[in-house]
Amino acid sequence: MIRFASLGSGSRGNALLVEAGRTRVLLDCGFGLRDAVSRLERLGVAPDSLSAILVTHEHGDHAGGVFRLARRHAIPLWLTHGTLAALAGREEASAHSVHSALSVIDGHSAHAIGDLQILPYPVPHDAREPVQYVFSDGARRLGVLTDAGCLTPHLVTMLDACDALVLECNHDADMLAASRYPPSLRQRIAGRLGHLDNAAAADLLRRIDTGRLQHVVAAHLSEENNRPELAVAALAGALSCAPEWIGVATQETGFDWRQIV
Repeated sequence: MIRFASLGSGSRGNALLVEAGRTRVLLDCGFGLRDAVSRLERLGVAPDSLSAILVTHEHGDHAGGVFRLARRHAIPLWLTHGTLAALAGREEASAHSVHSALSVIDGHSAHAIGDLQILPYPVPHDAREPVQYVFSDGARRLGVLTDAGCLTPHLVTMLDACDALVLECNHDADMLAASRYPPSLRQRIAGRLGHLDNAAAADLLRRIDTGRLQHVVAAHLSEENNRPELAVAALAGALSCAPEWIGVATQETGFDWRQIV
């Protein structure tokens, strides 16, 4: 059995808990130390119960709190060489190895952390060596995809036939085009190294085997350029399911524990 929950998701911070058997990992931590601990406690999790923290890429809304949390609670940290290099100049990163184990991963190679199989995969995003992850307990698969500017054949293959998906629906294309953001920022967000919009997320669902899906959660929604009901409508339309079946990860509270059986 796998269960998963979000501490919060959006441009002001992201973190996702994934648990199987005796293993519990945190994917990213874009929150300050006190805020992260408070959000973990809301989900009934003590920081020192974490088996590892995995990092997708170096942007602050994903990595801003990982080193402080790992150092304070002696949590092993896993990230790609490119992400580590991009973070190396930060003071909290340079002191990390003294206090906690750090493992550099290959963005194409599976490995295990306790009872969880970890399958990283590269994604197109404006970061040094960004990856996303599929988690498995050997029988069930949770696919996570945020911070990708476009769909790639490898990405689609990795997320095929998952039992649950946490899927980026960053923006509505029309809302972004009409937003108050400067043109350069709008182009970055909508570009091939930016973020998936609602239509692209829906397109992914149409391109993969969704027959095993027990959960789909829209994540990383822009507070400025999207609305939950738009993301839900796009995903529900792709799956031909009731809108109520689609979950939404919010910035303030993420989402509570969900279970894959």
